[in-house]
Amino acid sequence: MSELTVVKSDETQKSQVDTETTARVITEKHIGDRIRRLRLKKSMGLVELGKHTGLSASFLSQLETGRVVPTLRNLARIAMVFSKDLQYFFESEPQAVFRIHRRKERVRLPQTGVEFPTYFFESLGYLVPDREMDPYFAEFQPLTGEITPKAHIHAGFEFLYVLEGKLELKHGEQAHVMEAGDAVYFDASTPHSYQCAGEKPAGAIIVTMHQGAVMPARAARTAAGAPA
Repeated sequence: MSELTVVKSDETQKSQVDTETTARVITEKHIGDRIRRLRLKKSMGLVELGKHTGLSASFLSQLETGRVVPTLRNLARIAMVFSKDLQYFFESEPQAVFRIHRRKERVRLPQTGVEFPTYFFESLGYLVPDREMDPYFAEFQPLTGEITPKAHIHAGFEFLYVLEGKLELKHGEQAHVMEAGDAVYFDASTPHSYQCAGEKPAGAIIVTMHQGAVMPARAARTAAGAPA
């Protein structure tokens, strides 16, 4: 057997071992499942993800079901779309999030940025790291004097459910009075404010939902080291 043949044989065996090792890591880390969860969390289809990464929907489908082994470059493209780093796919599987926030452990805080607060609030999700939404309990005080509620804006969307009392919600140029049992979902990038609309305090559950940006395909490919 020639020296060249031996070298090729060694390289072939090494390639097979590397491929087998990679495939085992992919399986153990459930990388396909992780990609699928990221995609569904963004309500994104395979075709849309393909447009953002430059990968075909067919390849992505096989990747999610464990039928193909991705390159690090392909994983990097996918990670960039979801604002994750490459290490995300190889870390130990995170435990399911479950946090109870006891009433006696919560902190009641006044409205910020004003001299005379018109409501007080308690975070219902402060124990959850990297949360996708922020839930609050808020109690709005009856207005006294000439206090004008301060309008504010933030990215994403907001959901509000009135538990008791009457609450006036101003969204842009519109004003609506809501009572116990009423709910509203709105774009929080429009100036909005709340105020108690009755003689007794009004209580409400407020949930602010973060809006994650999806990286365009050109930027994702560039950041992953692929040609733009």
